[in-house]
Amino acid sequence: MVFTTAMMLVRSRGPDEFWRKRKIFKIAAHFSGRRRNCYSIAIKAVHRALQFATIGRALRKSDMIVLWNTRIRAGCEEHGIELNTFKEGLSRCDIQLNKKVLADLAIWEPSTFKALSDLSKSVSIDYELPGSEKYNVPTNVVTRGLLKK
Repeated sequence: MVFTTAMMLVRSRGPDEFWRKRKIFKIAAHFSGRRRNCYSIAIKAVHRALQFATIGRALRKSDMIVLWNTRIRAGCEEHGIELNTFKEGLSRCDIQLNKKVLADLAIWEPSTFKALSDLSKSVSIDYELPGSEKYNVPTNVVTRGLLKK
């Protein structure tokens, strides 16, 4: 850039201002009206939108946790085992599957989830967990407790 006077050099903000504004305008590209074109209005709208996006991520996480718990509970009810007994039995077997994976198994792999629920029932009977007296011993599961007998 060529400046004819020293005053013009001082007033020039250079490319930094262009790219700073460009960043804001890129985020505001899908907005309508002056929220898209006018920098002073666009920056307020962008900051507000980013705040809502941050809040939305936290809400989405909590919604997904509720959905996963519902799916796991439904799978447990389908196979006749209580949720707490199911989780305790899996933890006693050192099966460390998170809620998302268990929910996916309950929906898309019902036979695998049934195997996990049978294993959990068998372990709850072996360890005599509270409420395990109402379960029948699954015939297709072999656990350490069954091998000792």
